[in-house]
Amino acid sequence: MPIISVSHLSKTYRVHTKEAGLSGTLKAIVSREYKTIPAVDDISFVIDSGEVVGFIGPNGAGKTTTLKCLSGLLYPTKGTIDVLGYEPFKRDYQFLREISLVMGQKNQLWWDLPAQETFLLNKEIYDISDEQYKTVLHDLVALLEVEELLTVSVKTLSLGQRMKMELIASLLHTPKVLFLDEPTIGLDVVMQQKIREFLREYNKKYNASILLTSHYMGDVEELCKRVIIINFGKIIYDGLLADLVKKFAPEKKIRIIFHEYVDPKKLEKYGKFVSFQFPEWVIHVPRDKTNTTTAAILKDLPVADVFIEDPDIEGIIREVFAREKKI
Repeated sequence: MPIISVSHLSKTYRVHTKEAGLSGTLKAIVSREYKTIPAVDDISFVIDSGEVVGFIGPNGAGKTTTLKCLSGLLYPTKGTIDVLGYEPFKRDYQFLREISLVMGQKNQLWWDLPAQETFLLNKEIYDISDEQYKTVLHDLVALLEVEELLTVSVKTLSLGQRMKMELIASLLHTPKVLFLDEPTIGLDVVMQQKIREFLREYNKKYNASILLTSHYMGDVEELCKRVIIINFGKIIYDGLLADLVKKFAPEKKIRIIFHEYVDPKKLEKYGKFVSFQFPEWVIHVPRDKTNTTTAAILKDLPVADVFIEDPDIEGIIREVFAREKKI
């Protein structure tokens, strides 16, 4: 049974338009003109229990608007949403106890106080028992390795440390559904990796369903088997990340390091030439021929080392958008 079910969801905004200059301003005072902008345009999808789904798209694609509709912060213009059997925009108390929306650019922590003060406030807001609070807080603090920071004023914490505390504050009530909007934005690569590891462990421990938006493809690649790609408010792909890679990147890159010089003419038959600057040679080969081509190269040429690589996910996503624009 799906945990999240979205059917023909649309969200539009009516915005005021004005011509430039003084004349435009005076005209707008007398008679305002408006236009309707679709932020989300007739999208449908379902997410099952325990799924971690990447929600990908450029700025303005409709990702955050969708998450706000799913969490009940926005009322949809059209369509239906079901999350855990609730209509999100009704904001039922029990519904709010079972979800969490984490936005990397927003915070709920009290700036001048230690994070544990916010934790205690959330304990009361969500009516968490003393025993559950102690158990869950201990688990989250251990997973994020922040025990020594609980009594430190939030304003003295680094961005990465604050993000860890934001996650704890948002997960104390052990929500079944997490909506994560850019949870690693602005963090360095080490802290990004720690947050990913934490989310992976949280998903395993609590079987939480997670819908994740991120501009860091590393987040999506490490956490999500399935991705939904949205552009201009419409879903243009919903499926396995592995299938997306196969569809839009039918070749693999083979990088060879030679231990002695080889005539470039001898290399032409093995694959699509990319570059050759001794001792490194790079070619692209169809996925189904990777093994046989690699075996032939190792047999025929003086190879010191060989690397077989998939194309980077960011490049694949760019290709998806590029093709979508041509349609």
